[in-house]
Amino acid sequence: MKVDIFDFELPKERIANQPVFPRDSSRLLDLSIPNKITDRHFYDLPDLLSAGDVLVFNDTKVIPARLYGSHGEALVELTLYHPIDGIQWMAFIKNSKRLKNNDIITFYTDNICTEHSTFSATVIEKKGEDGVLISFNCLPEELASNLQIYGFMPLPPYIKRDRPSADSVWYKFNDKENYQTIYAKHEGAVAAPTAGLHFTDNILQKIKDKGIKQVYVTLHVGAGTFLPVKTEDTDNHKMHAEYGYISDKTASTINEAKKNGNRIIAVGTTSLRLLESATDNNGIIHPFSGETSIFITPGYKFKAIDYIITNFHLPKSTLFMLICAIAGTQNMQHAYAHAIKNEYRFYSYGDSSIIKCVNKI
Repeated sequence: MKVDIFDFELPKERIANQPVFPRDSSRLLDLSIPNKITDRHFYDLPDLLSAGDVLVFNDTKVIPARLYGSHGEALVELTLYHPIDGIQWMAFIKNSKRLKNNDIITFYTDNICTEHSTFSATVIEKKGEDGVLISFNCLPEELASNLQIYGFMPLPPYIKRDRPSADSVWYKFNDKENYQTIYAKHEGAVAAPTAGLHFTDNILQKIKDKGIKQVYVTLHVGAGTFLPVKTEDTDNHKMHAEYGYISDKTASTINEAKKNGNRIIAVGTTSLRLLESATDNNGIIHPFSGETSIFITPGYKFKAIDYIITNFHLPKSTLFMLICAIAGTQNMQHAYAHAIKNEYRFYSYGDSSIIKCVNKI
């Protein structure tokens, strides 16, 4: 399938660099009824759901996976995206051409210069488009605390920031808090499941009071989610694997709801991809623990979900392809044109949508 099918023109001013406050005051494009577009706000969401519906959240927690370092005079920026073991990670590195195997990268912040830094990593192997394998020079049990000291939140490249100092007000009290769902629990993601950023305690309570069930899965989102599709045909695109987990209890709750004719709503593309990876051709969701690299494009028949709540995605991205698979490419191009015309805010800190799945088994 040609990638150009999923292109559209997006004015730069539609890209949100900061979230709205409170979170649930963001706008919500309602596509829950096919061929109908309704403009709402996210705080309207409980009114669109019914008792017995199941919302499936991704409770992964973003780690401060962006690091700034140096090797001699070469300054580099790393984004960790996939753990290999307790100290080895795959990373995307800006200025990696200046590095070779066995080079030591010393990390720093505006408050900790390289001369006083106690945190470093060794380049193990450069793997082309897959990034660079590095090994941190610390004990596995020290890595998390070192990342808290030296690491920054791995905002996607389309959110423009000057590199903040480690003690700046913005870093401590904004991005570090805003780029995290309020229900984040299990550390391991290097990108936020951004569909969940709109939920507040108030919204979750209203959903609970209405008899709508809330269940949690875990998919540790990798930085590969930001990578553009560089091939001309979707058949030639490679997805990066991400670790996911679905418990017996969560699978049973969803299966029981499906059996009773209740609706399953995935909160975000990450929850959806994990559910689809764990569902058999009879629509039964199984407990899951392992990696998934599922790549969903139009023509796919969905087995697990009835609706998705999701933000607005990049042109020609795997995520836009996914929602085109859910509701039809022509329908989503029309919906996105409406969103752009009506000044919706796009991407991670942008507005939300709820979309009915029309392509099911």
